[in-house]
Parts: sequence; structure tokens; C-alpha cells
Amino acid sequence: MTHGHTSTDTDTDTDNGTGGTGGTDGGTNEEFWDSRYGESDRIWSGNPNTILVREVADLKPGRALDLGCGEGADAIWLAAQGWQVTASDISGVALAKARRHAAEAAADVAGRIDWQRHDLGVSFPAGTYDLVSTHFLHTPGDMPREQILRTAAAAVAPGGVLLIVGHAGLPSWEPVPHPEVHLPTPDDVVASLELPDGEWEVLLSEEHERIQIRPDGQPGTRTDNAVKVRRRAV
Repeated sequence: MTHGHTSTDTDTDTDNGTGGTGGTDGGTNEEFWDSRYGESDRIWSGNPNTILVREVADLKPGRALDLGCGEGADAIWLAAQGWQVTASDISGVALAKARRHAAEAAADVAGRIDWQRHDLGVSFPAGTYDLVSTHFLHTPGDMPREQILRTAAAAVAPGGVLLIVGHAGLPSWEPVPHPEVHLPTPDDVVASLELPDGEWEVLLSEEHERIQIRPDGQPGTRTDNAVKVRRRAV
């Protein structure tokens, strides 16, 4: 079972597979996501995630890291706002699409984005960043998500922000529980980061419900969570 959105979501969020070796049908996560992104020219809407826009629009542009960038909508939006962006995904197919979409954007956008392929459970982009953002870092295979998010926190520069958005529950049209699936609460996410006392400030920790189009084309609901923390300046 996956937790992905379709391009017909009312909210334009994306699930991006990173980390781990076990995909579906015995394949790797890289193979799963390459196949998924190869299904059509565009899987997602091409719009940036709404929580990203809401929470980042007032920040001063600097260096940004987009983890699980998919087809690149968030990275392209950040670059258009003046950020210098490193964007990473496990899927080479997704990254090829993202590069193409960036090239079709404003003239100065593509030059502000460094596209990198990483299985985040194995390798991670180097450097520190004023913003580290990850939206829907979920995959049907095994993935050390908490470890990856702690590494993401370590990559935040003093005064910088970490923004994490993910699913907090199954969609309304999946009433049967899946005990093997753990979808954390915002408090779970904050606790899993193991942030040192006094070094971080929690700016946002919330759940929110949104409309998502069901596979049959009818509207359904989904509960997501958002966590935003800032590393205190030295």
C-alpha cells in the first residue's frame, strides 16, 4: 500500500520515496519510484505545496534543501523566490522531469537549483542550509524516516528553519486499519528529532484536514501534520 496523492488533489502535495531498499513486488524503492514517475509526463500538479508557500513566503531567501523533490515544483518555487536550492530525490526519472520543468520556468530559475540523486538512508546532500524542507517523505518500502529527519535537522544552519509535512492518518476511503503503517502525530515528529534543549524553537506543530480527490473521482478527506522548528542563532 502506498500513501501517494494524485495530480487531482485539491491540495498539491506530493509523496516522494527516499531511503530504504524494499519497494513493492520485491524491487527497490528506486525502482518503484522510477516506475511511478514513468507512468505519465506529470504525476503531480506542478504547483508548490501550500504549507511550504504559507510558511516560507516571509523568510529571507538563502540556501534551501528540498528533500524528496519529486518533479521539482517546490524547488522551482523556492528558486523563483530567490533561494539557492539543492533538490534531492531517489528517482532519476523524477529528477529528469524536474530539470525539464525548471528549464521551462523563468530564465534565472534553473541556474539556482542543484539537482542531486540520493537514497537518503544511504547518502545525504552535503552542507548546511537556511531552510530544509521535506513534504510527504513516505514510501511503500522500508525507510529510516526518523534517522533521515534527524540528519535533516543537523543540516540546518544557525538561525535556519526545518519544515516537515507528512501524513497523520489514512485517507477517509481506506477504513480498514493497516497496523504495519505508522503515521506519526506532530508531537511524535518533534520528539523523533531529538533536538537538544535550548538550541531549537518550535514554531509550528499542528494537524490539518484537507480535501483530497478519491480514486473514484469523488472528494474525500485526509489528515496531515506540519512541524516547523528553528535552530537558534549562535
